[in-house]
Amino acid sequence: MNKFTWIIVGIVVVVVLYSWSLYNGLVKANENIAGQWAQVETQYQRRFDLIPNLVNSVKGIMAQEQKVFGDLAEARTRYAGAANTDDKVKAANDVENSLGRLLVVLENYPQLRSSETVLTLMAQLEGTENRISVERSRFNDTVRTYNTTLKRFPANVFVRLYGFSAKPYFESQSGAEKVPGVNF
Repeated sequence: MNKFTWIIVGIVVVVVLYSWSLYNGLVKANENIAGQWAQVETQYQRRFDLIPNLVNSVKGIMAQEQKVFGDLAEARTRYAGAANTDDKVKAANDVENSLGRLLVVLENYPQLRSSETVLTLMAQLEGTENRISVERSRFNDTVRTYNTTLKRFPANVFVRLYGFSAKPYFESQSGAEKVPGVNF
């Protein structure tokens, strides 16, 4: 074999090894995203487990606030029935909006805030909200790393062959930064 043949064989070997390594890396990154989303969902489940306890603790005292309780229950049901990540994000945002309204209601009823059960549940819920925030941030970091890999050259050439595509970030709904209002 001449020198030119060895160069071509060397290039082919490098391309095959790179392609193999890239594919395995993308599979791993894709699984990391799925695993990180599972962490977000674990925290959502914790939140959803706490909400009925909080609602039931408050419900007996506040029969007139049934709409807030109904909205919260409906949002939880939509989350449980969501088929994909985008639907779950939308439903989780609805839960957050309803939960925010419930928290405003609690602030307007000082006798509820002084209840030991409500205080304990509120503290647990606050801790859960912090965990959700951390896990969402980690999810978005994982997605960013994956999406960056997909867009970089020469990986972007191979990505189309493998069928990998960019993943969506977790984004809050517009208006989520506003404090929900509750009118009596």
